[in-house]
Amino acid sequence: MLSNQEVAEALLEKFGDQVFDFDEPYGLLTLSTSREEIIPLLEFLRDHKTYQFIFLTDITGIHYPDNVEKEFMVVYHMHSFVHNFRVRIKVSLAEADIHIPTATGLFASANWMERETYDFFGIMFDGHPNLKRILNIEEMDYFPMRREFPLEDATREDKTDALFGR
Repeated sequence: MLSNQEVAEALLEKFGDQVFDFDEPYGLLTLSTSREEIIPLLEFLRDHKTYQFIFLTDITGIHYPDNVEKEFMVVYHMHSFVHNFRVRIKVSLAEADIHIPTATGLFASANWMERETYDFFGIMFDGHPNLKRILNIEEMDYFPMRREFPLEDATREDKTDALFGR
């Protein structure tokens, strides 16, 4: 049976200081890497004879507008069916350079996940075969999951704060 410790040690041995910020929230092995190492890291996990992380469960984005030079994060979840083991990999990106290589060459399923992440966060997946909006209309000139707009309309007068527990 795989352990978080075993996989973490193998990643550190292979990638050294290019993998960092190891954590285990709710028992899920979580780590960070750079955009330059994400594809070699995904490939290593996929092709490893023992680990066999052959299922890319999810790719998504997160917007942290207050994290200077790390405003965006791309998050990958991988699963090993053989060991029923999951790992989360995070890559931080600066808003001024919101590019990351595509994983479509490794996983066909990355195609739509990357398009959705682009559609909602504006993260550019370099080398993607068809990076365009997938759920929103092409004419949209903003990315709806970015934290750029207030959550509530401050001009509304038809709401009573007491009804919302405030």
